[in-house]
Amino acid sequence: MRVVLAEDLALLREGLVSLLESHGFEIAAAVDNGPSLLKALLDHRPDVAVVDVRLPPTFTDEGIQAALEARRQVPGLPILVLSQYVEQLYARELLADGSGGIGYLLKDRVFDTAQFMDAVRRVAGGGTAMDPEVISRLVARGVRDEPVGRLTPRELEVLELMAQGRSNAAIAQALVVTERAVTKHTANIFAKLDLAVHDDDNRRVLAVLTYLNR
Repeated sequence: MRVVLAEDLALLREGLVSLLESHGFEIAAAVDNGPSLLKALLDHRPDVAVVDVRLPPTFTDEGIQAALEARRQVPGLPILVLSQYVEQLYARELLADGSGGIGYLLKDRVFDTAQFMDAVRRVAGGGTAMDPEVISRLVARGVRDEPVGRLTPRELEVLELMAQGRSNAAIAQALVVTERAVTKHTANIFAKLDLAVHDDDNRRVLAVLTYLNR
């Protein structure tokens, strides 16, 4: 599996290269600025990109903007964004096209190797991987807005875990319920969010997008 990596801190960049290579990934390119990232993504068309939000030259949002531009030119290009802080706008913008293959993690998660590698693989496979802290901050904004306000507390818990990219089996394990119960909650979520019957994977992304945009 081929990876394009963008991180301006040399020590962290080399550490990520070593970590990814040790888990069987091939590093197609490792860059330290926004323009180089966009070129690498378009030239290599990697299986997944791991991208720092803030890159030179201005250290604002070059990383995320380069990733989004590459994704516009290569629809569905898997992007896992790393950020020092929770920036809700970027999380919502990543999900804006309604497709999968996206993730947003705080850099602290990199030190949990299992969690980080799971996120990389999940995004590469077309799924989503949203940092629990991002989800918690969004929850703190309140849940009274429609249509998310229609959900029960348990359905919100299921949707929060869904937003992190968890499968039904993983959600069942986290909530200590049966997978059948999670399937029922998921169906209720789709109905209450007015998501018509369609491919379940697409409806999961749309449900998460509704959740993050409320």
